[in-house]
Parts: sequence; C-alpha cells; structure tokens
Amino acid sequence: MAWHPDRPLLAVAGEDGLRLWTPEGVSAPDGAPATAAYRGLAFSPDGQTLWGSPSFRGDGDDWESSDALDLTSGKVGAGRPWDTGVVEHPGGGLVATLASNQGATYCFFARVDQGTAPAVMRPLRRALILDCDGYQAPLFSVDGRHMAIRGNAYDHSAEVFEFPSLRRVLATTLGDPCPPYPYPQDWLDQMKAWSRHNIAFGSRPGVLWIGTPSGTLVEMDLETRQPVEHDVLAGSRLSALAATATGELLVAGGEGELVLLSVPTGSAPAGAASGDVARAAAVEFSEATTEIPDDDAELETHLVVTDGTRTWEADDLTTVTAAGATDPTWLRIQAALNKARVESE
Repeated sequence: MAWHPDRPLLAVAGEDGLRLWTPEGVSAPDGAPATAAYRGLAFSPDGQTLWGSPSFRGDGDDWESSDALDLTSGKVGAGRPWDTGVVEHPGGGLVATLASNQGATYCFFARVDQGTAPAVMRPLRRALILDCDGYQAPLFSVDGRHMAIRGNAYDHSAEVFEFPSLRRVLATTLGDPCPPYPYPQDWLDQMKAWSRHNIAFGSRPGVLWIGTPSGTLVEMDLETRQPVEHDVLAGSRLSALAATATGELLVAGGEGELVLLSVPTGSAPAGAASGDVARAAAVEFSEATTEIPDDDAELETHLVVTDGTRTWEADDLTTVTAAGATDPTWLRIQAALNKARVESE
C-alpha cells in the first residue's frame, strides 16, 4: 500500500486488484489493469502518478518492468524495474528505490519526469550496490545529508551513507552475524526478535535511532559513533519505529504499546536552513551524474556502483575474475561467473 503525499488517499493492491481508499469510500482507479496485484506501490512526488511493480500491462506479472498510472487520465505507461519502495529526497528533484536480486541489490536514484502523464522515473548512472537482498526502503535524514538502509535477508544489517558522496559512514549487524547453514534455533529466534522496521531519522540530522528487542531506543551519533541507550519500553519488544513529518519519533511495542516521543533538537538547523542544505545535496548529486538512456533496457551496463567504500564501472564487473573471502557475496559470485566464462572460451 502507499499513502498519497498530500491528500487523505491510500492506494492498496491485493487479490481484488488496485483500490483507492478515501474518506468518501473505496474505488478502482480508471485505467488500472484488472489483474494488477502489485507487490509494490508508490506515488510520484506530485501525487499525480501511481507507480506499481511489477508490471501487469501484459497477461501476467513482468519483473523486468513496472507500471505508471496517471490518476487523472487513466493512462498507463511503462517504467524501469523496481521492487522496494520509492522515497523522495528531502531536497526534491530525486527519488531513491531498490531493484533486488538474491545475489545483489541496487539502490538507484532517479529524476522524475513530471512534465509527462504518467510521470516516470529516469534512473541516474550513480548507484549503490548492496549484498544479497531483503532490504527495506531507504530513509533520508531531514537535511538530506545521510541515507540509511535496513535489511539483508541473512543478517539484520543497518548501513548509513553520506549524501551526495555515497560514502559509507556506518555498517553494523544487529544481533549475531549469520552462522553457517543449517541455522541453529537460537539464531532463528534472534532473527524473529529484531524488527525490520526499527530505524528512523528524527529532527536531528546527524543522529540515527535504532529500536531493540529489549524495548530500548539507541541514539547513534553518526559523527562520533557513540551510542546512547534510552529505556522507552523496558521489557517489551520494540516492533516498529518511525518518524513523523515534524520529526517526532513514534514507537510501537510488542504488547500493543504506542509511544510518541519529542526529541530536543539542540543545535539542529531550523526547517528553512535544513531545507536549503537538502536542496544543495540533491543538486550536487544530480549534477555529478547523467541519466541512463531510455532506449537501453540493460540498466546494469550503464551503472557506476559503489558499496560505500569502493567504486566499480560496468566494465570492471564484466572482467573481474578473482575475489577474496572478505569481499561481498555479490562480488565473489560475479568473479566466479566471469572466471568460468573465460575458462570456457
């Protein structure tokens, strides 16, 4: 499901197709494919286009494409593949989303062509590459200078990247790292205990908040790397954490608790100043890269990817044949495939 950015409108995709919920009732949007049981939904920043993934314009789902539905005309267009949320940068002009694969996940950034109906995402060449899959949608700090990504199917990881540099400034595993298969029961229980919706940026840009199974809230200063624990729901599992539009923290507990926390902003910049910083970050990122051509279906052949510490051009990844045990899984897989191809030739 997806909330409209400005109006009291909720889009929901389920077994009955696509539905729009408003205070007046429920309706099916004009033009939506009858079989559109989308796995992912998102509104464009201006709220005029509803994006659905995977595409249902044909006889069945197509994970190599997505749909873009103009809510005024009912026109449905084609978009690039994505599968995990679409998040607008607070500076405007850019969105971020994920395209997942079991071996690797791309976090790509895109301009939104809002001069057309429907509006479509136009991916840029600079992108993040994450190990494995199973991530949540990205989160931006209020000033747009940091981006956090939570997930990984095999570990409870949390990573924070500077923006627009994409330099990784924090990488941590919540709980014990993934052991060799078969997984012991105590590790599986630990995996269930940690919520995958337990990080948030509040009103202070340089602080990431992390919820824990014990009910404590960890305040992580991204500059000093010093954590401070706060007892919020002592003894009750924290099941979800989010930030409101004005920066308060909303905490949900495993026993049904719901707590709204107001956090002192300290020396955090005021709203207008924070917005100026965010806009500058978005412009800097956008001007340092280019759009991927519309007429080329192979997204990966144009990407310049980074994991936050190293950067690879597309040609680098087609020729690498060696990777060490400490390299990410996706790089070891790519090297093995390239080596097998070279040996067969």
